[in-house]
Parts: sequence; C-alpha cells; structure tokens
Amino acid sequence: MLTYNTQKKRLVLPEYGRSIQEMVNHCLTIEDKEERTRCAYSIINCMGKLFPKLQEQDDYKQKLWDHLAIMSDFKLDIDYPYEVVRPENLQSQPEKVPYTNQFIRYRHYGKDVELLIAKAVEMPAGEERDELVLLIANHMKKLLLAVNKDGVDDEKIFKDLAEYSHGEILLSPDTTTLRNFKLAPTPTASKKKRKR
Repeated sequence: MLTYNTQKKRLVLPEYGRSIQEMVNHCLTIEDKEERTRCAYSIINCMGKLFPKLQEQDDYKQKLWDHLAIMSDFKLDIDYPYEVVRPENLQSQPEKVPYTNQFIRYRHYGKDVELLIAKAVEMPAGEERDELVLLIANHMKKLLLAVNKDGVDDEKIFKDLAEYSHGEILLSPDTTTLRNFKLAPTPTASKKKRKR
C-alpha cells in the first residue's frame, strides 16, 4: 500500500522537501562524529543547490547551517562552522509597539489636520496665519473629496474648521473661495499596437 506524504511526519522546513529531511534524519543516526560532519557538509551543499539565488546574500551559508540545525531539531552533534541559532531565539517575539489611541474627531481629516489647526489658532492674527488657514482649508477639501467622490461644499469645510478651532477660525463663503479639485483618472492598461 502506498504511503502518502500527508500520512508522514510534518516537515519542519517544507521548502527543502522530504528528501533533504530524510538526509538530515540519516545524518542523526551516524555514530562517528567525523562521518556525521562530512554528511552535514554534503547536506549543506545540496541545500545550497536547491536555492541558488540564496547565494547572492552575504550570510547565506550561515542561514543554511541554521536551517540544518532547525531541521535536526537541534540534536545534530557536529562542529558547526558558524554559530547557529538557538531554539529559544526562535520562540522570541518582538516587543509591542506602543500605539497612542488618540481620539480623532473626523477620521477622514486625520490627526495632522487637527494639529495644524491648533497651531494656526496659536498664531497671532495676520497675513501668515491667513495663508496657513487657507492652506489647511484647501487640504481639508482635498481629503474630504477623497472619501466623497460626488463633490464637497465649501461651507462644510468652513463649518468643520470652525468646530475644530472652537470658533477661533471663521471663514465665510462670501469672502473665501477654496480651490476646485478634480480626481485624477485612473490609468487604464492600453494595448500596444503591433508593428508590422
């Protein structure tokens, strides 16, 4: 009766295949340490031939020896030419990244717009502040247009800007006109004409 691979023991590193794993298993049974080391070097040569692109990397030999140690479940007693990875290093997990869960009033504007508006509120009244407020309003319109393809009314932007600034920045559609943005058309794959 045939024995299928699905009925056999699961491979530790399936990319090398069952043949390499069987070579490693055979290497573990060799009693003489010198013979076992020669066998390990032969296995490393076979593993390197399976992945020739790996040889372009600087530490490819180190990786192969690490993989051999992993495939032998770290039981292969030979003189490794490199310091191989330890089993406890395989189980280590990276430290958690501390994310700040800051409240964002309107997610389509993002936190940066809130920070820009707060900076504009702190500035003294003048031409520089007016230019910054106009840039922020135009940017808000562009961001809102990204989520609302039908179009954006300037009054909506002015209302949101006043809400963000707690009434410190007030723009009127009578005195301020924002730019009209158009969505860039998505490029279509064009077929090249054949030359005859």
